[in-house]
Amino acid sequence: MFTITSYTVELVKDPFKILTGQRYEFLIDIEVEEDDELHSDSGIYIRAIYNAEEGKSSLMKYELYEKTTELYLDFELEDEEVAIVAAFCQEHFQEALE
Repeated sequence: MFTITSYTVELVKDPFKILTGQRYEFLIDIEVEEDDELHSDSGIYIRAIYNAEEGKSSLMKYELYEKTTELYLDFELEDEEVAIVAAFCQEHFQEALE
């Protein structure tokens, strides 16, 4: 498991109106327990793309990166961790509009 320590959220511009709904990019800093295979002394963050449409919203994708090196980490989160990220995005995506 992990703990969310900080985040940023931005609306992704779609000048050509190709995509339906609005996309939001989250950069979520997480703290991972030392005994977790995902742990890194350099720190980890999640880059998440969240889609919000009338009537439905969903986590489109996520990627894990090491903070200091910006190195992509080829790991998948567990289902309950993905659910935590999706719920977090649902709760905070509107902050990009403020």
